[in-house]
Amino acid sequence: MFDRLIRLSIDQRWLVVLVVAALGVFNYQRLAVDAVANISNVQVVVNTSAPGSSPLETEQRVTFPIETVIAGLPGLEQTRSLSRYGLSQVTAIFRGGTDIHFARQLVNQRLQEARERLPTGIVPTMGPISTGLGEIYLWTIEADEGARKSDGTPYTATDLREFQDWVVKPQLRTVTGVTEINSIGGFEKQYVVAPDLERLSAFGLSLADVVTAIERHNDNRAPATSSDAASRCWCGRRDSCDRSTTCATSSPAASKDRRFVFARSRRSRSDATCARAQRPRTVARSCWVRSSC
Repeated sequence: MFDRLIRLSIDQRWLVVLVVAALGVFNYQRLAVDAVANISNVQVVVNTSAPGSSPLETEQRVTFPIETVIAGLPGLEQTRSLSRYGLSQVTAIFRGGTDIHFARQLVNQRLQEARERLPTGIVPTMGPISTGLGEIYLWTIEADEGARKSDGTPYTATDLREFQDWVVKPQLRTVTGVTEINSIGGFEKQYVVAPDLERLSAFGLSLADVVTAIERHNDNRAPATSSDAASRCWCGRRDSCDRSTTCATSSPAASKDRRFVFARSRRSRSDATCARAQRPRTVARSCWVRSSC
């Protein structure tokens, strides 16, 4: 049989060449051509932030419960995990050819069960649909020399970071193919309240009371309604979100026995100081330490 096939191929060599060429053109049109081909497997990454937890606590309380609920998913080949200080990362690798959206749906269903086993306030989230071989585009935001804001002050690193987070980032998220945008550099603007512990103790209050009062003050989910005899309804709403240090310091931070404790600015004697500040930057560093017994 093989001898006849070989003899036929030799006698009809031009026909064989045309068939092979036709098959090559057909497959070339369906071949994903890329300078750096993505050979990654189908994987779903679950990231969980656990502030203040050591690697051992993160492994026992966060990573292990998530790995347990993910085990047994259809098409799941293996599971990898990484536990660091305050961070847990679980990677579920599925069989080749599995639809990534179907795999993420399966993982998301199991994560609903895992939330009941995790500590309070710990919420796992799935990473973007991308791999380590995905394309990364970097850009910078800079102010022209001598550029001024509307109030005449120069642009600071905090202003550029605010422009990146509230203007550039939302618009780039609408671009097709963009899965995630990470902001690096600059300073995140924050409003920092530093209570006077001695005066709080004099009123019998704690830091938890101040935090609860500030959260309640910035909650706008309390509209007021009223109606009259003409079947008309009037809706009232109090906008209580703090947009400046003046607004934040002019509101009562807490109360005790009908006595209000206010957070004033640094210019006057007060129960607390309130000012604009930047979120501290954090870095990761690894080192080897050789010790002798």
